[in-house]
Amino acid sequence: MAADWSSARRAWEKWTGKHVGSSGMPVKAALLLNYDPTGPSRLLPIIAEQEGTRFTAVDLQPFMDFFRRNNLQTEFFSIGPNQYLVTSIHEHWFCARCVNSTKHEGEGVLVMQIGAYLLVSMYDGSLGSASQAMMAVDQFAWHFNRRTH
Repeated sequence: MAADWSSARRAWEKWTGKHVGSSGMPVKAALLLNYDPTGPSRLLPIIAEQEGTRFTAVDLQPFMDFFRRNNLQTEFFSIGPNQYLVTSIHEHWFCARCVNSTKHEGEGVLVMQIGAYLLVSMYDGSLGSASQAMMAVDQFAWHFNRRTH
């Protein structure tokens, strides 16, 4: 597992360097969260990696509870001060829009399950920004899976 995590961390660092940041990047902030519903979750920290934000495990607990309940279509969820509504659900990922955004162009989040992790990618903007963020997320998932398997 240590060798797998080492490779995964390199993939994370390479990906965040190219795709995560405030200006001109498709993703403004990203989190890689430990999530293995079959494993002993109390042994791992919730946050494996984060870039562009500084959340704590306490900040993310409402989101993790929402994800475990799996009521994606019927509930709002929170990440920090932002509240989101799921707009699209796919096999291993979903996207949501921030309903209390103060930004004119809006904000969104993409959540993808990659093995025993959840990749949470936040972006500013609307449809075009969401498409760019999704391409970046897909690229990370491909590299991550290739390096850890």
